[in-house]
Amino acid sequence: MSAIEIRNINKSYPGFELKDLNLDLPEGTIMGLVGENGAGKSTTMKLLLGMIRPDSGSINVLGETDLRARPQIKEEIGVVMEDVSFPTVLKIHEIGRIMAGIYRNWDADEFARMVKVLRIPEDKKFFEMSRGNRMKTGFACALAHHPRLLLLDEATSGLDPVVRDELLDILMDFTKDETHSILMSSHIVSDLEKACDYVCFLHDGRVLLVEEKDRIRELYGKLQVTPEQFKELDPAAVIGRRTTPYGTEVIVRKDRIPAWDTQPVDIEELFVFMVKGERQ
Repeated sequence: MSAIEIRNINKSYPGFELKDLNLDLPEGTIMGLVGENGAGKSTTMKLLLGMIRPDSGSINVLGETDLRARPQIKEEIGVVMEDVSFPTVLKIHEIGRIMAGIYRNWDADEFARMVKVLRIPEDKKFFEMSRGNRMKTGFACALAHHPRLLLLDEATSGLDPVVRDELLDILMDFTKDETHSILMSSHIVSDLEKACDYVCFLHDGRVLLVEEKDRIRELYGKLQVTPEQFKELDPAAVIGRRTTPYGTEVIVRKDRIPAWDTQPVDIEELFVFMVKGERQ
């Protein structure tokens, strides 16, 4: 089953259009959204939360097609955005009391456990906390009401590597339960490399690629070629290229040039080359 099903979604704003978006997030998996600023990542998150309505197409989240018609389904969705906001004068135990009045499934013991695990200072007011601890507070709140789905919009950006690694371990542990799923956007592609099962590339409001992370390594490779060798390549195999003083670097579909020996390519390289290939 899928935690999220998006079918032919279109949403237009002046100067931007999310066009023909199709996406499936299987239960028990983590999908990463990769894209430049303005690619459509935050618009996709808002559509999933029912904060905005699509111009056309359909969305199914945890079996519901209209979150406004059944808002209680949001009890089963945990959300962490790039900027976590709580009243600045509150301490962590006061935040917990407020959240307990919002969520029927709020688990005070789980919240207290997450506060200990993440080492969130309990004696500081929210405005006195570091950015890392404010984000940790957001994650603790998102997880303490036992959601089935997490939506994370740039939730690890701006954090130091140690904090990000701790949070990624918690997210991967969350999806050990096969009814749990995560959709996360991030500019930090190494986070997606570590945590995600699937990757979706968004560019200018369109999907360039949706694929299993491990399958990407099987399908795509990198070549260093001379201009003469480049002319020998099947054009249909070339995803993108970059010319340097030392020759031409090319990302290719390996199955279309089986006679060539390729080097491994990572997710960030593939995305950059695909975007450049689109522009070229």
